[in-house]
Amino acid sequence: MKGIVFTEFIEMVEEKFGFDIADRVIQTSALPSNGVYTAVGTYSHAEMVSLLMNLSKEVGMEVDQLLRIFGRHLFEVFTKVYPHFFTGETNLFSFLTQIEIYIHREVQKLYPDAELPTFTSNYLDDGTFELVYFSDRRMSALAEGLITGASEFFNTEIDLKTEVFEDGSRVRFLIKMV
Repeated sequence: MKGIVFTEFIEMVEEKFGFDIADRVIQTSALPSNGVYTAVGTYSHAEMVSLLMNLSKEVGMEVDQLLRIFGRHLFEVFTKVYPHFFTGETNLFSFLTQIEIYIHREVQKLYPDAELPTFTSNYLDDGTFELVYFSDRRMSALAEGLITGASEFFNTEIDLKTEVFEDGSRVRFLIKMV
């Protein structure tokens, strides 16, 4: 996983739960990096899992709930760090269609070793937007938080339903404007 995900995760933990919690989470996690991250580095997914599990124990929240909170935080960061991904986008659904065909391609150019989830998108007949997540990392709750962050960014109230398939490596999000 790219370092920006780790640096922003630690930043979010410090902001939302405090420096002491962040320090305890880092100290109690099995981290080959020793919890020292750079935004452009690449780190094992297992380190994020360890951080999440220990944060969950520290604050008494489910890992998926923490991932959703982090996804919202990360989306806000992305709007500042990568503003060109948002230029010209005027609504949520238009933006979500760009994840795979533009945003992830650009990320791969910048970071060829990045292992990104895959998304397919589709407009359904009833005005619902379908976004399907594929990743062996099974972090769809992070994607859900990013979707929620995007809806807030585009001032769009949504009804979001999730359907988890198989082992969680494939998740279908049904997004309807309210």
